Amino acid sequence: MSAAPPIPLTRYAWLSIGAALVTFSLKMTAWWFTGSVGLLSDGLESLVNLAAAVIALISLRVAAVPADDDHAYGHTKVEYFSSGMEGGLIVLAAVGIAWTATTRLMNPEPLEAIGLGLWLSTGASLINLAVARVLYRVGKKAHSITLQADADHLMTDVWTSAAVIVAVALIAFTGWQVLDPIIGLLLAAHIVFVGIRLVRKSLLGLMDTGLDAEDMAVVNAVLDRHRANGVQFHALRTRQAGAWRFMSVHVLVPGEWTVARGHELSEEIENELREHLPRLTALTHLEPIEDPASYEDLPEKREKPNGA
Repeated sequence: MSAAPPIPLTRYAWLSIGAALVTFSLKMTAWWFTGSVGLLSDGLESLVNLAAAVIALISLRVAAVPADDDHAYGHTKVEYFSSGMEGGLIVLAAVGIAWTATTRLMNPEPLEAIGLGLWLSTGASLINLAVARVLYRVGKKAHSITLQADADHLMTDVWTSAAVIVAVALIAFTGWQVLDPIIGLLLAAHIVFVGIRLVRKSLLGLMDTGLDAEDMAVVNAVLDRHRANGVQFHALRTRQAGAWRFMSVHVLVPGEWTVARGHELSEEIENELREHLPRLTALTHLEPIEDPASYEDLPEKREKPNGA
């Protein structure tokens, strides 16, 4: 009996969109009844969640397009644009939150219907928590930076909501209205930090940052098994492009080997790497170990660019 085909990642983007619509409605209703700037800031972040989820949906659709003549390595790098735009939207929302909180700090207003507002906000947070766990699990398994970024953002929203709920509850018990705008300003600062972190991660991906330490450990373990048989390697280069990984390495073997034997080894190495690291495009370049020209591409041998 064949296994069921995997669910398209775009389905999870639709799940995020639905959750954002529901939570935004709940939080803005809570703000409408209470007048809390903290709940308003929380609601505006859910609006950013909605925009980010729509961008994620578009990004995942583009990333799923197969490689073509103009994009021989596929379209998965578009996911970095998605997470970068999400980070920018988060920062923009934080500016609006800070502006509203500053205005309320100078002109405090009493909160109303606090109990209803807390129940609505708590319900929205539970929805975000459930969706974030699903997105992170799927994003981790599928190596989708878009879904993982969306999950991280939703978890930030969960913690933000928790802080707002505590603040509003304290106001209800103490009557300190100034706590509301202060919490709003603190949340704005926290949201800026999250947004900058997402933008930085996206920029690193667009700059072809290499594989992380965990993946590199897997690569080196495979190569070490062949080093034990007298094979050498150098010029190992890696990069990550959304859900796909890319690497190239030069394989140095005795010059007396036949082309067929060297090719068989290269195929074996590439297959082992792909077996341990799904979604990996591995390229090997065969060279004779005795030829000095084989080492011309080592870092210390390469010519530095002009001005370096």
